[in-house]
Amino acid sequence: MKHLLSAQDLTLDETILILDTAAQMAATQSREIKKLPTLRGRTVVNLFFEDSTRTRISFETAAKRLSADVINFSAKGSSVSKGESLKDTALTLHAMGADAVVVRHWASGAPHQLAHSGWLGSVDNPVAVLNAGDGTHEHPTQALLDAFTIRRHLVGRAGGATGDGVGRDLKGLKVAIVGDVLHSRVARSNVHLLRTLGAEVTLVSPPTLLPVGVETWPCATSYDLDETLARWQPDAVMMLRVQRERMSGGAGAFFPSTLEYARRYGLDQRRLAMLPAHTVVMHPGPMNRGLEISAEAADSTRSVIVEQVANGVAVRMAALYLLLAGGSSAEGSSI
Repeated sequence: MKHLLSAQDLTLDETILILDTAAQMAATQSREIKKLPTLRGRTVVNLFFEDSTRTRISFETAAKRLSADVINFSAKGSSVSKGESLKDTALTLHAMGADAVVVRHWASGAPHQLAHSGWLGSVDNPVAVLNAGDGTHEHPTQALLDAFTIRRHLVGRAGGATGDGVGRDLKGLKVAIVGDVLHSRVARSNVHLLRTLGAEVTLVSPPTLLPVGVETWPCATSYDLDETLARWQPDAVMMLRVQRERMSGGAGAFFPSTLEYARRYGLDQRRLAMLPAHTVVMHPGPMNRGLEISAEAADSTRSVIVEQVANGVAVRMAALYLLLAGGSSAEGSSI
């Protein structure tokens, strides 16, 4: 592996390799001493052009648990706010000896540009680039941690079994992704990664919050949440945040009111009761409680939302390890 840019580009073998490595990393985090010496002497830069709390802290924690040196770069208060280009920022990071750059950017395609422009390293010795979310395009490590969480609960623990489902895919499982698909990079990455792992995916959303061309995606679509939950009986329900900050004209341009949205597409106690006993409730965060998910649903015993955060550290440890320490059967590929 050279880069981790897109969930769509991951093969089944590469995906399972990352998930299995994450299971090994997760096992080390129950020890008294959690740090591993794996990336000692390596430098990881968190390059964030958008505000973030969970993702940035998760990557920082993952790098530090692997003993890497971490540099946090925020566009606010930096030379970027003075007009410095992405290219000049990349050249500066390379001159400082960065071994990997975790980038979140408001522009779709920015991580790909960094990875293939030659600004970071050389063709023979590139600096690893990890996409931490680019515009409304993709968020591959979020999809990986979601798949890891689903596998632990619905494969690893199925029928009272123990373990994390190591070596297994998600074939036969059904996942409903509900909410603001139009503005969600998480939805795009999850659709492709879950299908790679063999799961069936249904997007549930008002028509105004589905992107143009969604019919070409490898999934089904629905406008009716109640019907999907009652008839399809999904194994996992993933609620998406309503991203009002990305909505030109405000939320009112996409649905009549927040009350109407919550009534039609919010996960509440009534809808929880429609689900099979084993179904898990997920959310990439941050949550709008009372809008896309009620407090009762977010805090229910079905919810694995807090666990998703913990699993994110293990998955990002695995990604950094495979990129910087090798050990991949797909070594040398750019994914």
